Amino acid sequence: MAKRKSKGGSSGPDTGGWEGVYSGFILIMLCFFIMLCSFSKIAPNKMNKFVRSFVASVDMFQGGFGFQTGDQASDIQSDDVGLEEGLAPIIREFVQMQAEFGLQQEMEYSISTEGLVLQVFDSALFDSGVAEISPEAFPVLNRIAHVILRSTHTVRIEGHTDNLPIHTEKTPSNWDLSTTRAVNVLRYLIDKGKCSPDKLSAAGFGEFQPIFPNDTPEHRAKNRRVEFVFSPEK
Repeated sequence: MAKRKSKGGSSGPDTGGWEGVYSGFILIMLCFFIMLCSFSKIAPNKMNKFVRSFVASVDMFQGGFGFQTGDQASDIQSDDVGLEEGLAPIIREFVQMQAEFGLQQEMEYSISTEGLVLQVFDSALFDSGVAEISPEAFPVLNRIAHVILRSTHTVRIEGHTDNLPIHTEKTPSNWDLSTTRAVNVLRYLIDKGKCSPDKLSAAGFGEFQPIFPNDTPEHRAKNRRVEFVFSPEK
C-alpha cells in the first residue's frame, strides 16, 4: 500500500485529500440529477419538497439553510397537504381566520384520508348545551362559507359532543344535540352564506367519535365540536 510521510516523519495511509471529497460531491450531484429526471412528472409541490429535503440532507454549512420571508417564501402548509387537491388555498384561509378572529384555541385543522378536516370547538359557535348558533359566530361562518364558495370540494358538516348526558325539551340526547347543531350550521351556510346545497351534507355523531378521552373538562371541551370535512369531488 502506498505510504506518504507526514511533516513529523511518520507514515500513514493515503486518504486522498481533497480529491476524495470532490469525487464524493460529484457522485452526490450525479444522483441528485438522476432523481430530478426520474421525478420530472411528479407534482411541482412534491418536487419542491424533495429538493429542499435533499439540500438539507447534504448541507455542509453549520446551521443549515434558512427560509426568508416575503412574497417568494415557500408556504410550508402547501407542501404538506397536496396542491393537486386544491387544499393549500383553503388552509391559508383557515390560518388567516385563526388570526383574524383570535381562534387559535378554538379552531384546528388536519389531513385525513377523506381530505381536509376543520375542527371548530363548540365554544366558538354555540352556547353551552344549545343547538342554536350564537350571533357571535356569524362572522366565522360567513368566512367558512366564503371558503366553500371558492372551493370545488364537497363539505360534510359533522356535529360531535362529549359523553355528559343531556336531556332537555329541545335536545333530549347528545344524538339530537350533535345532529341539530350540524343541520343548523348547514342551513346557515345555505341561507346566509349562499353555498350550494349539492355540495353540503350534515351528520350527527353524538359522543361516539371523541378525539380525546372524556376524562377532564379540557378533553371534553375538545370533543364538543363541529367538523367541516372538505373532500375532493368524485
